[in-house]
Amino acid sequence: MHIDIFQYCYFLRTMLQVMASLILTLLFACSETVHNNNQEDHTTLMSANDVGGDSIGQQIDPLFFLPGQLCQHVRRIYQDQQDNLWMGTNVYHIMRYNGDTLQYFGEESNFDGGRITGILEDSAGNLWMSAYGGLFQCEQSQLSSQQPKFKHYGADAGLQDEELWCLFIDSKGVFWVGHNQGVAQFDGIAFKTFSMPRASVKNPKVLFSADRITAIVEDKQGNIWLGTDGFGLTRFDGKTFEHFTIEDGLCDNSINELLVDAAGNIWVGTFFGGFSMFDGTGFINFTQEGIIEGVEVGGLWEDSSGAIWFAVEHNGVFRYDGKSALDGKHLFTHYRAEDPSYTNGILCIYKDRQDRFWFGGWGGLFRYDNQRFLSVTRQGPWLP
Repeated sequence: MHIDIFQYCYFLRTMLQVMASLILTLLFACSETVHNNNQEDHTTLMSANDVGGDSIGQQIDPLFFLPGQLCQHVRRIYQDQQDNLWMGTNVYHIMRYNGDTLQYFGEESNFDGGRITGILEDSAGNLWMSAYGGLFQCEQSQLSSQQPKFKHYGADAGLQDEELWCLFIDSKGVFWVGHNQGVAQFDGIAFKTFSMPRASVKNPKVLFSADRITAIVEDKQGNIWLGTDGFGLTRFDGKTFEHFTIEDGLCDNSINELLVDAAGNIWVGTFFGGFSMFDGTGFINFTQEGIIEGVEVGGLWEDSSGAIWFAVEHNGVFRYDGKSALDGKHLFTHYRAEDPSYTNGILCIYKDRQDRFWFGGWGGLFRYDNQRFLSVTRQGPWLP
């Protein structure tokens, strides 16, 4: 039986993370018992200026530990309308910084989702999170509560598979969630399976599941784009489906993340082929053209100037500023931290309304400030 070396390495890395997470969970279970004997409130509270105290954030993942960090994997960052900064993790559930206090929320807040893969706010101001254990809602009235309560939507609400990989709310207010067995729509009460055909691909590189949906976005024309695990991109116009694979110019069929920019371009971060951009007529493959180094791309973000930021595993962070007016060349800036562990495993990029630029990934939370990447501890840097 032939095993693709890339798939094997990715699988091995994932298994190491799972093993470390299991060990960490056991350690946390033991430490939580001691911690809870000393206080009634199970929520971990700490001032951003307080580096002492027993906390969930001090548990050590031996694979990705950086001294003083808040946790070892930050996967998603989002600022709600009340200016709370939410950070989704792998094994520490969810963190919230409200401008003064950093808190960790887990089972005591009815949140036991594990790995966080999406954080969004709906039109009513409710916060939604997709996770390893299903879809979770925090109502608008609870967002700034000392111990907010989350509501869980999963198998009981008709969800076919609770291991969610992405979350999206379209322009009509319809929720879309991608999971290992496909994609579902959610109306606030129940899930409905959304059936879609699979592209014809020779020898697909499937990481987890051939039916897994990894990313969902909506373009300027109202079409829904869905990223797959080994079968390229699918565009749905409300009636019909159209597939885009490497046969159509896509750089890779294993999709990691998608972004629609203000101009309507579709940016594609992949697992094995690097970085592509679809301009409505065809794909530009920056990695294959030798402009970008590295093949696993994620953390896509468009800033207020229209620049596109993204991270490449083991190769730092890049910013795209369009084409040069002089020679038409694509303009990229490459950023690497002095300590490469800060930028070699970035999973998400986010700039908040206070103009703070956050980077989350392996090793925890980082901030880009004054041309430097800084590791964020309980002491910050938090303030603008």
